[in-house]
Formats: sequence, structure tokens, C-alpha cells
Amino acid sequence: MRQTLFFLLIASGVISAQTTITKAFNDPLSGETANYLSVTGTPDNSATGNGATFNNASLALGPASVTSYTTPSSAEIASFPNSTLKMTAPGNTVYYKQSSSKLEITGLVTTDATLNLAANNGTFISYPAAFGYSETDQAQGTFSSTAASGLCKGTITISADAAGTLLLGSATYTNVLRIKSVQNFNLHLPNDTTFLFPIGTIVNTSYSYYNSTYKFPLLTTIQTVVNVPLAGINNQTTNAAQALNTANLVTKELTAKEKLKIYPNPAQEFIYFKGDTQDYVKANIYTLDGRLVKTSDIKSGKVQVSDLPSASYFVEVSGKDHKKPETLKFIKK
Repeated sequence: MRQTLFFLLIASGVISAQTTITKAFNDPLSGETANYLSVTGTPDNSATGNGATFNNASLALGPASVTSYTTPSSAEIASFPNSTLKMTAPGNTVYYKQSSSKLEITGLVTTDATLNLAANNGTFISYPAAFGYSETDQAQGTFSSTAASGLCKGTITISADAAGTLLLGSATYTNVLRIKSVQNFNLHLPNDTTFLFPIGTIVNTSYSYYNSTYKFPLLTTIQTVVNVPLAGINNQTTNAAQALNTANLVTKELTAKEKLKIYPNPAQEFIYFKGDTQDYVKANIYTLDGRLVKTSDIKSGKVQVSDLPSASYFVEVSGKDHKKPETLKFIKK
């Protein structure tokens, strides 16, 4: 079992207007899509308290990764009872239960393992949440993997432990609220129903940074430490991070390379591409909060945008032969 076992406990978004998280603004909805970028480098989560500066300007941003939200099927609800929302990302699926006061985890499926918290759902966040918010919830269920399978039981502690300014890549974000989540689970054999003899542990520590402008997290980092001695796994530590694909994060490199440009900008009927366009065949258009609103083939170097509401967008163009996608910002009049 590697870091993906608990990665998506913190991959989906809740955001804050100023430093408060609310259900009306933060709950993910079926039909929504968020565009993330993988992150390389070592995130700095050391700052704490109010008025903090989270300095992650040196992080490098990698390939795009789309996360989508849908309604679970009847078969999925039968497997993960009470689920009302399904989140799908590359290699991971998470099931949630939504209520008026909180968002809870009901199950997680990865290539490494399946975690089912049907016995006691684990809290993802309670509403409303502002700086200083903290709670600890019990969670319980089953786990299965190629290494072992059985029962799991533990705690999830969530806290809004810091607020301030986030430096991320070339961008600066103010009014950022950080949520820290620590998931501490003991793993047990199937017949250990009294949970007296753990065969292993998983300790997952994650940090997510939210801004009132964007619905999904600007930056999410995670460290997972796994111990399953019976399977020969001892202090296996993995780290991962991802960043929301906002225009400020991705356009600086493109401008420097001057490979691809959009015109006119602002645009009304069409956007046109000039530069190194011959290898690009598809365009995905996103709102600034990462929602996919349109997918189009690139025909004759242009994409129709007359059907989009007036707003700022960014367009991600991708091509053949595994050419790396590139992203630019434009304004629809």
C-alpha cells in the first residue's frame, strides 16, 4: 500500500470566502470538473498561525490531471452505503456522503487498495470552518490490498491551523486558509473484531490551501507512512503534491517560450492560435476555478467561443504523439 491509499482524502476541494468554509460555496457538486497539475519539489508547510506566509514559489508544475465529480450508481451505493457523490481522478476513486453540516468519506478505491468506511464514515470537513476550527472523528471499516486485508479503525483530525499568503510558482494568493488533516489508522486481521492486535498502521498527513477566488484547493500536499510488518512494509514513506491549474501558474513559462499565442484577446466569436500549432488537435476551456466548460477540436487554428458567458478563461491545448499540453489565458467579451 502506497501513498495513493489516502491521497484523495484531501484531493477534492473545499474553499474559503476569506477564511470561512461553507457548504453553499465549498461542497463539490456532481457534474463539476477540476483541473490540477502535478507538483515536483518539496512543499514548505512549516508556517503556522494567522498572518503566515506559505513560501512555495520554487515548486515546479508538471502534467495536467483532471478530477471529475459524478453521482454514484446504484451498485456503487450498495458497495459504499450512503454515498451521494463520486470523485474520479487518475488511479483513484473516492465516495462521499454529503449532509447539511459536513462532507464525509464513505470509501476509496485505488490501484493499490480499497478502503470501505461503511461501519463509521470519516469526516472530511464540517461546515462552517474558519481559522481555529478543529475536530477529531472516529472512522472504521474494512481494507483490502494485495499485501493484506481485514479491518481498519482510527481517527481523522482536521484543523484550520494557519491563514495568510501563499506564494506558489509565480503567483501570490492572499486570504488563504490552510486545512491540516491527519488520518491515523490501525489495520487488523478480519477476525480481530475487538481491534486488540493491529497488524499495521497508516499515518497520513495532508495540507490543503484554499482561497476565496477558487472552489478547489490551490495547493495540496501529502505524506503517508505505512507499516505492515507481516507484508514486509516498514516505514514506507511517500510524498505527493498537486496544484490547481490557474492561469497565473501556467502562463509564465509559455510566454517566455513564445511558442503559442491567442488572438484576439479579448475575444467575442473565435479565438485563434498562432505559433507552433501544427501538433495541437484539441482544446479544453476551463473557468478560473478549474471547471471544464468546453472541449473542441482545433479546426483551422481556431475555436469558437461565442457560446461562452463573458468572463476570463484559460484554454489547454493538447496534441498528438503525447505532446505536452500547453495553457493560455483569454477573456471572452
